[in-house]
Amino acid sequence: MNAPRPASGGDAVVETDVPARLDRLPWSRFHWLVITALGITWILDGLEVTLVGALSGAIHESPSLRLSSTEIGLTASAYLAGAVLGALFFGHLTDRLGRKKLFTATVLLYAVATAASGFAWDFWSFAAFRFLAGAGIGGEYSAINSAIQELIPARRRGYTDLVVNGSYWLGAALGAGGSLVALNIGGIPPEQGWRGAFIIGGVIGLVVIFLRRFLPESPRWLMTHGRVEEADLVVRGIEARVERECGKLPPVTGLPLRLRRDHRLDMMQLVRSLFVHYPRRTTLGVTLMAAQAFCYNAIFFTYALILTKFYGIASGDVGWFMLPFAISNFLGPLLLGSLFDTVGRKTMIAATYALSGILMAVSGLLFQQGTLDAVGLTLAWTAIFFFASAAASAAYLTVSESFPLEMRAIAIAIFYAFGTALGGIGGPALFGALIETGSRIEVMWGYVFGGVLMLIAAAVEAAIGLKSERRPLEEVARPLSCCD
Repeated sequence: MNAPRPASGGDAVVETDVPARLDRLPWSRFHWLVITALGITWILDGLEVTLVGALSGAIHESPSLRLSSTEIGLTASAYLAGAVLGALFFGHLTDRLGRKKLFTATVLLYAVATAASGFAWDFWSFAAFRFLAGAGIGGEYSAINSAIQELIPARRRGYTDLVVNGSYWLGAALGAGGSLVALNIGGIPPEQGWRGAFIIGGVIGLVVIFLRRFLPESPRWLMTHGRVEEADLVVRGIEARVERECGKLPPVTGLPLRLRRDHRLDMMQLVRSLFVHYPRRTTLGVTLMAAQAFCYNAIFFTYALILTKFYGIASGDVGWFMLPFAISNFLGPLLLGSLFDTVGRKTMIAATYALSGILMAVSGLLFQQGTLDAVGLTLAWTAIFFFASAAASAAYLTVSESFPLEMRAIAIAIFYAFGTALGGIGGPALFGALIETGSRIEVMWGYVFGGVLMLIAAAVEAAIGLKSERRPLEEVARPLSCCD
């Protein structure tokens, strides 16, 4: 291994082999710690969204809140609006101040706001707390996805990222099971059950803060912010931990990077990178994120309303229908994820988006015709989102590995924000209004529209998708501070 050293130009330019040293590490307990302590964010988001979805029937019937179906959809949109603004605000701070410093702030905001949701007294207070909880989760996305990709070896980056993003659905399964407990405990009224579920969710968020105390700052972030000596020290610590577990480490291969120590990202560089240097990647990222955001948020936030309004399912039983749906969504990335590193990103992303879109449109037509009962509709969504979950996770993978290290967090935040704003914020409100009409035809057109969006995304991926599998991040997108 090589310590950072001045290159030609004195201290203004340094050479470092930090990326190569991280990418050649064998899988170890350190990597498990990374994906556990950081990846739990997705579990929390899945828990959060599913609780709101599964409990929406009980919240709708709450004697204290008395929310209409449209207001339920609007509170979901408030959560997503908070996530959009939180991603942009905290994403900017993550690139400026570091990945680790933002971990505590974002998860603390999420935990407090989620617990506060359990004490809401009307529509406006509930929507405000949902907005703040979303802001915390949105801020998490940029910091967490950046750090995970920067610490995981290139050969495992695709599969790891998909499974971590897919772990959202472990949280969804916990949320579905938790809703069954919250609404069916003997002697506890549903009013207290749904409120208690939010309070418990906030407490879980506080546990995450403790887990993250054991993680270092991203060495890649340190090296691109002129702190190459600190980056080297962190990597030495990681190497020592891995070597004690796995034995002698493989040799470092490849040439070191030459970086300008004094480089700082400014707004013009960000704009040029997005629209001048990487316009095709920008188009791709917006398309993939918007399509999956609309389909997931529109359908999942309002699925409980479909079950209760069109099929007469009791609000306390909605969790039984959410549970298989959530499990299938996790199995998709788990079973298909390795193919994104072997068959390749472009082929797998296009295929999963296309399959999801076709099946979604077909299921909408079957719903309109009354062919599917509640179990049949659940089975259809379970099959569709086995593929759609892998596709959605791949959208986050694409935007987080396609741009230079110095702007990675804010790029993730921008694409998450644009995708969610275009496809996610309006989706739940639109579907809530469609469901309010009581017309199966109206709801069908919402499903068909979602399917068309997924097919458009598949076509864009097939045309301009990246082949970034097993390639170092610095090779996929050259660092802005690089002076080679």
